Amino acid sequence: MFLDDALIAKIRGIQIRARHLVNASFAGEYQSAFKGRGLEFEEVREYQPGDDIRLIDWNVTARAGDPYIKLHRDERELTVIFLVDVSASSRFGTVHKFKNEVAAEVTALLAYTALVNNDKVGLLIFSDRVEHYLPPKKGRGHIWGLIRDILTFESQSQKTNLELPLDFLNTVIKKRAVVFLISDFQGDLVESQLRRTARHHDLIAISIRDPRESVLPSIGYIELEDAETGETLLIDTFQQDLLKEYSQSAHQEQRRQEDFFRSSGIDSVFLQSDHSYLDHMVRFFRTREKRGGKFR
Repeated sequence: MFLDDALIAKIRGIQIRARHLVNASFAGEYQSAFKGRGLEFEEVREYQPGDDIRLIDWNVTARAGDPYIKLHRDERELTVIFLVDVSASSRFGTVHKFKNEVAAEVTALLAYTALVNNDKVGLLIFSDRVEHYLPPKKGRGHIWGLIRDILTFESQSQKTNLELPLDFLNTVIKKRAVVFLISDFQGDLVESQLRRTARHHDLIAISIRDPRESVLPSIGYIELEDAETGETLLIDTFQQDLLKEYSQSAHQEQRRQEDFFRSSGIDSVFLQSDHSYLDHMVRFFRTREKRGGKFR
C-alpha cells in the first residue's frame, strides 16, 4: 500500500500523541480497570516447612500419603481485540476530525497501553461484512499497522451490520478477550448477538458521533444525506421546532443505546469528535476500577 507524506505524518502524529498520553497518565488506569483472569493453576509440589497450609491439595495428599500443595501463577496478560467500523458514516466529520480519525486515535491510545502492560492486540475492520482481520500480537510495528489500516481502509460497502463481525470474532477468538467495539452505531444494534458476545468476552462499546449528528446550525436550507443509504432530505434549519425535534431524536437514540448496553452488562463510552476523548476514557476506567476491574 502506498502512503503519501501527509498520511505518514498523520500516523506518526497519532503514534507520538498516544505514546505521550500512555506515559503520562493512562497505563495505570488501564491496568487497574482490566485485571486479567487472576490466578491460574501451575503445578503441585510437596509441602515444605513454612508453606501456607491453606494451599494443601487434599486429594493429591490423600493419594500420595504425603502433604502436597497447589501452586498458582498470576495470569495478567490479556488479549485485546479492536472491532472498528469503517462504513461510509465513519468518514464523516464537520469540526476538527473525521470519525474514523478519532477511532484510529482511540485505538492507538488503547493499543499502546496494552503494549505497555504486555497484552496482545488484534484488529477486525468491518462494515456490513468482515473487511480485514489482524490476529492478536505484540510490537510497535503491529500497532503502526493497526493505525494505518483504520485510516486508509476503503470499504466498498456503505452500510453497517454488526452481526457478521461479531460472529467472526466469536469463531476465531476462542479464549476470553477484552473487545473494544468502536462504531457510531448507526445500523441495527443486533441485540441478541451483542449479548451473546458479552457473555463470551469482556465487551466495551465505544460510540463516536459528530456534533452535527445531534445539533444542526440555524443557517437556512440544507440538504442532509444518509451516508449509509444515500437518502437525502432538504430541510429549513430556520424552523426551530424542526431543529428541536432533530436534537431530541438524536438524544433519545443515545439514551436507548445506553439503556440497552447497561441492561446487557456491556460497558459503554460515548465520545464526540469535537471533544477530548482522554477524559472520557479515564473516567470510564476509574468507574471500572471501583467495580473491581472485573474481567467477567
